This record gives sequence, structure tokens and C-alpha cells, in this order.
Amino acid sequence: MTDMLETLTTRLLEAAKRAGAGAADAVAIDQSATGIDIRGGKLEQAERSEAVEVGLRVLVGQRQACVSVSDLSDASFAMAAERAVAMAHEAPEDPHAGLADPSQLSRDWDLAALQLADATPEPLPSDLEEDAREVEAAAMARTGVVQVEASASYSRRAVHLAGTNGFSGGYARTSRSVSAVAFTGEGLGMERDWAGESRIFQSDLPSPRGVGDLAAERALERIGARRPKTGAYPVLFDERVAAGLIGHLLQAVNGASVARGAGWLRDRLGEQVLPKGLSVIEDQLRPRTSASRPFDAEGLASRRREIVTDGVLNGWTLDLATARKLGMNSTASASRGPTAPPSPASSNIDLTQGTATRAELIAQMGTGLLITSMIGASINGTTGDYSRGASGFWVENGQITYPVNELTIAGNLREMLMRITPANDARMHLSTRVPSLLVEGLTLAGS
Repeated sequence: MTDMLETLTTRLLEAAKRAGAGAADAVAIDQSATGIDIRGGKLEQAERSEAVEVGLRVLVGQRQACVSVSDLSDASFAMAAERAVAMAHEAPEDPHAGLADPSQLSRDWDLAALQLADATPEPLPSDLEEDAREVEAAAMARTGVVQVEASASYSRRAVHLAGTNGFSGGYARTSRSVSAVAFTGEGLGMERDWAGESRIFQSDLPSPRGVGDLAAERALERIGARRPKTGAYPVLFDERVAAGLIGHLLQAVNGASVARGAGWLRDRLGEQVLPKGLSVIEDQLRPRTSASRPFDAEGLASRRREIVTDGVLNGWTLDLATARKLGMNSTASASRGPTAPPSPASSNIDLTQGTATRAELIAQMGTGLLITSMIGASINGTTGDYSRGASGFWVENGQITYPVNELTIAGNLREMLMRITPANDARMHLSTRVPSLLVEGLTLAGS
């Protein structure tokens, strides 16, 4: 399949040259996915999708345009290339657009070391249905669970990138997943929670029964949820949601925002943005991890870098265009699909773990809130003002006392991130490894 994708990109680049493009790059993607959903003991949905899609970016001087194609015939490629060149002639000039210089390109990589794709046969739909039924049965076996929505899926995605600058490379990745949403109670008293697992290698996937049991346990813990008191309290973001807090930092250091003069950290380069002792590390080459890749969407070699070191912000997340605009070097962070030019995005992230367990942080916080689920978001990208709906558990005297819902937490991300204390419970198989985070002094709007 990767040979076929390489051929597609070669043909598309040749069509672009014939159409008059000064430079071009092409991406070809072959993806397939199978999903099974079980509800009420019955098969609710079985889906299978397969698609091959190619995208072309052409550059005419300092103007660029992108087109995507699903018809893989020569006539379709010629028409798409001609249309892209015509669009580029009408596009505004962008002095920062352009392919990587050949000297910047990755020339060698070790796909075997990355372990991105499982070579074992794709599971049959009946195998996935068995997983989903096992998840549902485990959750329904718990007294008090009234309904379960169980799912199992498998996907494979292969990609090949090539450019007129001489780059050509591709890789594939696979994923097998199971998940469940469990419901308890009825009417206005109904509560729900979920659990899920996903792995690159099918042999690594935890027992579906364990996933169903965990979803049920979490839902049952929600029975009797009520609104907490309004006030200012310490808040512990459970490991399930803590990555979102670091995600706001990653968005603020994204070069696309910084190049526009936006982002609430745009003036903090070289300054303290996290407590001392905490670092945020991106490692695009972490083996057996879902977001790893041998090179970025512009052909630059993937690598490890420290976004934050000992609390100090080191730099932005940059592709070539944003790096040129800011007078910096790309961090090999380009990402793209078939319909748009590259843009910067981070991949595998690690936040320094702490030494305390989640239970020890709960005991430390005294009275406050443990958040296990978040709803919606209102984030001011310029000031960092933060407001989100949440639910979880109320803590009194260092002990979880009762579940809570229908509340809002608010603060400012600049201040919040300077007051975080990490636990030691990050899950090692995840792409973003962030432990539970205790944040002092947030405003809670409840009853």
C-alpha cells in the first residue's frame, strides 16, 4: 500500500509541474476503519469506511493553493493540478510560504524502532463485536447500572508525503480500541460516566471486561450528585482531564497564534510559566505511541525538545512558515491534511510528574473539589481568562464526601499554571502524559 501511495504522490507532482507550478508537495492517505456499537444487548451500529485521498499544494512565486482529490485517474490529477495553479495565481502573496530547503530534509529514519503499526491481521467484525459485548456485559453486571453503550473499533492509516524539493517518505499507524458509557438512575437523577482504552498493538489492549467494570464503577460513584458551595477552593484536576490544562499552554505557544500577535503567553518567552522543577517535553520519536512520527508534514526530521525547562518557556511550536515569520527555526512541528497547507501542532507531551499520589494530594487539599469531567470551555486567548463547566467530587477534611455536578470553575491560566502541584499517576502509554494536577485558589460557582 505504501508503494501505491508513493506512486500517487509522484503522479500528482508531475501533473503540478506540467500545469506550471514552481514548486509543489503532495500527500496521499489511505485509511480504513471498522466500528461496532452495542446498546441494550443488541447490535446498534456496524460501520466500515475505506478511503484513499490525495492532496496537492502548489506554489507559484510567493502564492500558494491547495486542492484535494478522491478520483485517482490521470485526467482527475491533471484537472486538479491546473485548478490549483489557477487558484494560486489569484491567491495573496505570502512571503513566508514555501517548501523546505533540501538541506533541511530528513534523509533517514527507523520505522521499526517507532513501532507505529501492528503487523498482525486486522480483526474481524465479529472479533470487535465480541469485545463490545464483553464490555457491555461487565458493566451491566454491576447492580444499579441501567444502560450501557459499548463500542469497539479498529483503524489503520497510511500516509505518504513527497515534494519537488526531493523529499519522499511514508509510514502507517494502527489502533484498536474499546470503550463504554454506563448510566445509572432515571429522569433528572440519571448519571453517566465512561471508560476506554486504545492501543497501537492489539496484544497490548487491556481486557474489555475491565473497561466495562471501570465505566460502571465510575457511573455508580456519581449517584446523588449535587451542586457544591460557591467560593474559592483548591481544585484537583483528575488525570483524566488534567491534560486539557496543559493543552491550553500548548495552544498559547503555538506559532500560528504567536505569529498573529495573539496568545496569552506571547510576551513570556524566556520567563517562568510553570513552577520551578516542572518541564514540558515533546518527544515525537517515543516508541509505541500513537502520535509519534518519523518526520513532520514538511519532511523535517522529528526530534525531542523541551518546550518548558524548569518552569521557563523556551520557545514556540513552529512549522516553516511561522518560523520564517518570527525569524526562528522550525521545530519540525508541521501537521497537515489533504485540503490545507501545513500548520504547527505538537505531538507526544510529557509534564514532569510529582512524588505524591492522587490520594495524598486529596488529603493535602483539605476542603475543595476533585474534577473528573469537564463540559464546554470559555478561554480568552489574549488574557488567559478561564471558565469551564465541571463535575466530580467534593472533598472535606482530605476525604471524598459526595459527587457534585452543575458547577463552573474560573480563574486565569497564567496564574493557575504557576500554582500547580503534579501527582505521580500519569499513564505511560498515552501520547500526552500529564498526571493529576492540584491548583490552589480557583473560583467555584455552585449553589
